[in-house]
Amino acid sequence: MYIVKVPGTNSLDNSEGCQKAGNAILNELKKIEVNEQGKLINFDNLELEEIHLDNKNLKLTNKLIYENAFKDFQEKPKIIFLGGDHFISYSLTRAFLDYCENEGKKPCLIVFDAHADCFSLKDSKEVNNRNWLRNLIEEGFPAENILLVGMRRYSKEEAQFLREKGIRIVSINQLRLDLEDSCDVLMEFSNGKELYVSLDIDVLDPAFAPATDLIEPGGLTSREIVYLFQRVSKIKLLKAVDIVEINIEKDKNYRDLTVKLGAKIVSELLS
Repeated sequence: MYIVKVPGTNSLDNSEGCQKAGNAILNELKKIEVNEQGKLINFDNLELEEIHLDNKNLKLTNKLIYENAFKDFQEKPKIIFLGGDHFISYSLTRAFLDYCENEGKKPCLIVFDAHADCFSLKDSKEVNNRNWLRNLIEEGFPAENILLVGMRRYSKEEAQFLREKGIRIVSINQLRLDLEDSCDVLMEFSNGKELYVSLDIDVLDPAFAPATDLIEPGGLTSREIVYLFQRVSKIKLLKAVDIVEINIEKDKNYRDLTVKLGAKIVSELLS
């Protein structure tokens, strides 16, 4: 597995702590010798890279993320991107879409997030962590190949946009009612398509992942998300995963609980 740190941020909130999350997650990953599935984790054998960014120059930041990711999609079988806030997923998935089109593959995007991230650009002149998905859809990512998982807070404008585009949703109640069946839905939805999975850590309940900027009560447990990503790791055409919105500055008061969870999820993806 190829792991790339992408310390990009363009949040309406104070997300500077997200820039350092990649290093913090990798430091915790070093401590995991065997994952829950019995896979030995040899940290020294992992391929690690970083896209060096200047978040004061968003045009250049987006360009660098796109160009590096597009090259990685062409050369690497599977990739984990460590953010950063959810803003980075815009350029990553744009590169993924273009890669799929060049290779004649059907792109599929599954997003784990408490929020829709579909505010319109009228609210901001730039792509940020609250409108990245809407911009991606409006610029050509097939809406019928997008699945939102665990969403539980969104605006009337976003709800209308999702309905108009026919975007499929697996609700938080559906997940909690039957986790096994929900996993089957994910597997079926991505079947035959090249898959990109985006994980905003705020899909979890803040009791389990408190170190994020837009906490939303009523989310998944850490046990549930680990199981979900154990299942995701088995999807044959899984191409990439990003993990975003872990703010390490906010994790100091929680004994690095959120960072440790991020590292645990990465370890399960290494199977």
